[in-house]
Amino acid sequence: MDIDAKLRPLFLLQILKERTDEDNYLTTTQLCDILKREYGLDTHRTTLKSDIEVLQRAGYSIDERRSTQNQYRFIEREFEVAELKTIIDAVASSKFIAEGKSNELIKKLTSLAGSHKARELKRNVIVDGRGKIENKQILYIIDAINDAINQRKKISFQKIEYNIKKERVLHHGGERYTFSPYSLVWDGDNYYVVGYSDKYQTIGSHRVDRIAACPCILDESAVPQPVGFDVSKYIKTTFRMYNAPRAEVELLCDNSVMDAIIDRFGPDVQTYAGDLQNFRVIEEIAVGKVFFNWIFGFEGKVRIKGPESVKKQYREMVMSAMNLV
Repeated sequence: MDIDAKLRPLFLLQILKERTDEDNYLTTTQLCDILKREYGLDTHRTTLKSDIEVLQRAGYSIDERRSTQNQYRFIEREFEVAELKTIIDAVASSKFIAEGKSNELIKKLTSLAGSHKARELKRNVIVDGRGKIENKQILYIIDAINDAINQRKKISFQKIEYNIKKERVLHHGGERYTFSPYSLVWDGDNYYVVGYSDKYQTIGSHRVDRIAACPCILDESAVPQPVGFDVSKYIKTTFRMYNAPRAEVELLCDNSVMDAIIDRFGPDVQTYAGDLQNFRVIEEIAVGKVFFNWIFGFEGKVRIKGPESVKKQYREMVMSAMNLV
């Protein structure tokens, strides 16, 4: 068996993918020289042309420009350069991907464009300075949670936190959490898993990068999602995925903040008439400090109309803050 004859088209495809693109060709002579120099394969120009035809018949987009020296280029890549730039920016900016893994992924993505276009993929994205997370297992943790969701199984895991010395330690002395995962959510530059907590007997969420190691997928079936549960609505009404008691809240909003309301609750948010200057929103919301901080940021243009218990909590928080000034 002539193994070289079988390997040659594969090496040829690799060379064309890596070193040619829509703007750059390699000639027959150049391809023969590379095959000889780097792979130890003696190749005649007619043999090379036959190999190119085999790759073309197999569906690979290899363009031929005829001349005294035929020239070849690989076109129609899986991603356009502009698409790769966007993906690389997202990877570079994502806090939940550890720096080493981020660099590794960017290197792999860059290779998809070929050597000539790689320098165009040098990005100049400014990340906001919060730094990447340290949990290097994050991608494997996400994968395990996704498997559990597909299998409809519970997971068990420990969480980490930082102590006063900024050291990573196990949360609550290494307590294990049993959780029925429903969805993975990317919100506010963090990954969360939304599901049912055995400990709290309610739907909640956990930051994925705060999970200490790959969760165990249990044999026990997950608690089914409650009838009518809408994870999209849950995300929109849970501020920065902060777990807090939920209540139906009525907001009185100045007409000028409609953009902000749609950004928060989505374009399908139900709004109601108020008066000429205001409109009302009624939503079930996770009521806690993050929600109150969001309200406060509008400087009175969004007010809590009800219920009275939520208005009381907000007043107490504001008064407490004033007493510390």
